Amino acid sequence: MTVDHTTAAVVEVLAEPEWRVRRSDHERRVDAWTAPRLERRRRGERHPVDDFLFEYYPYSPGRLRRWHPGHGVALAGAADEWLQSPGYVRTPRGVTTDPVALARLLPAADQVATLLRATAGREARFGCFALHEWAMVYGLSADEVRHAAWPLRLSPAEISEVVEAQRLRCTHFDAFRFYTPAARPLNERQLTRADQVGTEQPGCLHATMDLYKWAMKLSPFVSSDLVADCFALARDVRDLDMRAAPYDLRGLGVEPVRVETPEGRVAFVAEQRRLAERGARLRGALLARIESWQQDAGYDVRRDQRADGA
Repeated sequence: MTVDHTTAAVVEVLAEPEWRVRRSDHERRVDAWTAPRLERRRRGERHPVDDFLFEYYPYSPGRLRRWHPGHGVALAGAADEWLQSPGYVRTPRGVTTDPVALARLLPAADQVATLLRATAGREARFGCFALHEWAMVYGLSADEVRHAAWPLRLSPAEISEVVEAQRLRCTHFDAFRFYTPAARPLNERQLTRADQVGTEQPGCLHATMDLYKWAMKLSPFVSSDLVADCFALARDVRDLDMRAAPYDLRGLGVEPVRVETPEGRVAFVAEQRRLAERGARLRGALLARIESWQQDAGYDVRRDQRADGA
């Protein structure tokens, strides 16, 4: 299919040698994450930290590995292989993303933008201490927990004491929904999917981790470089999440952040702040991509921001 370049807006053209280098660089970067996952799967092994992003989010290692230059970039030269992927067309300047496919994606992108703007517009809250992981095992015996193959650092009774001594301050529905029934009433707010836009805040580990989900959902119109940056951040978030959890993962080289102690809570917040700062930059980058598409499509982004309450 050939469309006129005025329909498929191109702001950058990559010569074939350049895009091949970029693709190879991306594949090498991603292989460092995906190859161990594939090898563990071949052996029938599981890793509660490193496997999580592949199991929780519906994106395969192969999809993460596939390089995309992003919307507005044309690939010159022998780029016909891209036409086998959804979302691409050939133009006089090279193969690029399909504006018709992007138009179909815009309603979903608008929803993502609404959530990102609302999240970015709130003050970051620190001090949840990853107690959502504790709330997911609260009131359960050691053999009933999600990662029963790994021991707990504390007894069920001690875990209950920590949960009951600290206020549960979770603001992310997709963490809250995994609380045990006994833990849900202890959260300072009863969360629902319907009020997610009204509760997400930028200090939340899971809101930061979800940047990977949104970037991948908007691929191939979001560049794979940005997707990989979001994945790298999500891996670091998951690492802190599980180091603060009540599981004993030292056999995997995962040293705990003992949030049951004052010193551990101080260390946790310091790391949480650094992750939130990285998340703010990537959230801004994603939002800028979406807003550029909205402007190209004739949206009044400032009006939309007022409607969002941002």
